[in-house]
Amino acid sequence: MANGINTPTPGTVSDDAFPTGMAIVRGRTQRLRNSIAGPEILVAPGAFDCITARLVETAGFDAVYITGSGVSMSALGAPDVGLMSYGEILDRVQRIADVVSIPVIADADTGYGGPLNIMRAVRDFERAGVSAIQIEDQAWPKKCGHEPGREIVPIAEMTGRIKAAVDARTDGIVIVARTDARSTEGLDAAIERAQRYGEAGADVLFLESPESEAELETLNQQLDKPTLANMVEGGRTPVLPSPRLETLGFDLAIFPNSLTRLLGKSGAMLMAELKSTGTTAGMADSMLDHTGLWDLFDNKRWRALEDRYGKAES
Repeated sequence: MANGINTPTPGTVSDDAFPTGMAIVRGRTQRLRNSIAGPEILVAPGAFDCITARLVETAGFDAVYITGSGVSMSALGAPDVGLMSYGEILDRVQRIADVVSIPVIADADTGYGGPLNIMRAVRDFERAGVSAIQIEDQAWPKKCGHEPGREIVPIAEMTGRIKAAVDARTDGIVIVARTDARSTEGLDAAIERAQRYGEAGADVLFLESPESEAELETLNQQLDKPTLANMVEGGRTPVLPSPRLETLGFDLAIFPNSLTRLLGKSGAMLMAELKSTGTTAGMADSMLDHTGLWDLFDNKRWRALEDRYGKAES
């Protein structure tokens, strides 16, 4: 005892007894860096909430990507048109990072303001458990990378965003720099921008919406830092299998809204079934049952942890 304060005794519960939602997960950022530097492409499916994030992890993927457009659709019921506030996004990022043990890559749009806003976002995302933050060179309000009407900021402004992000990080969070210049300025200009962003300190380069397999190959021939491929079903870029993307030179591939699209369609089918038949029985084989859904969220560990402390007396 010193100065009247008792030294706390260590807890008696082992780390693996805690469900993922309460566990302390260490070393995720270094795991992500090792995966990006490894010989095989890292595939990070997109998630927009805790359920979709858990689906990604339990399927065996080594990283999850938080999709800005998916978050906007699920939280606001709005497309990716820059309506989400910073606080709304940070809240969703924190919740997703808490329910998985794999590295989290988070879409941070343009960084939510000037250099100071970007620095704050980097610090907040690191504290939330994020291992990579993606920042793009669009003007605000931004738009989806596969939609028209995108406006690009000057190169100097974007390199300032990257330098601010690099200087703010304290735990080595990976900086992903995205350029949307391909659709308005052409492939060569987009590659030049990506090169400049790498020189400013970005760890991974993300050239949005190349329009052919040849363009995907060309950008990798000219960029000397790890690259990210964005696979958007129905978008401007051909959707290729991850082994082919690896052959073309990509180190990381995201499938940001594949789950969003599937859940939207399967949900519509379920509602049509219920409306027409009065029951969901015809789609029971396509659904998780009660136990399966609860087990997705470590139900047994939550119950076992609670049972350690007995039941409250009435």
